[in-house]
Amino acid sequence: MPTWILPVTLLLLSNIFMTFAWYYHLKMKGWGLLTAILVSWGIAFFEYCLQVPANRMGHVSGGGPFTAPQLKIIQEGITLTVFGVFSIYVLKEHLRWTDIVAFSLIFAGVCVGAMGKQLAPAA
Repeated sequence: MPTWILPVTLLLLSNIFMTFAWYYHLKMKGWGLLTAILVSWGIAFFEYCLQVPANRMGHVSGGGPFTAPQLKIIQEGITLTVFGVFSIYVLKEHLRWTDIVAFSLIFAGVCVGAMGKQLAPAA
C-alpha cells in the first residue's frame, strides 16, 4: 500500500469529526452556548485521535512522504471538500457560485502544494 493512503484517510476521517464539532451546533437551535461548546469539545476529541496519528505517520520524520506544509495543505483541501458536502447535506445550505470558485482556487493551491520532492528526514 502506498505510504500516503493511511495518513490521507485519517485526515479525511478527522475532518469529518471536526466539521461536525465546528458546525453541527448551528443546526441545533435549542442548544445553549455552553452545551454547544461541550458537545463540540467531545466531538473534537475524536478528531484529534485521528489527526495526530495522521500527521505523525504522514510526516517525513515518521517515515511518511509529506513535509509539514504539505500535510497542512492536504488537510485544508480535505476540509473544504468535507465542509462542502456537510453544508449541502446536513445544514441544507447550497454553495453559491462564488463559494465554488473560491474553493476551486484554494484546491488548486492544494494541488500545487502537494507537488514536489520530499525533504530528507530531520536528524
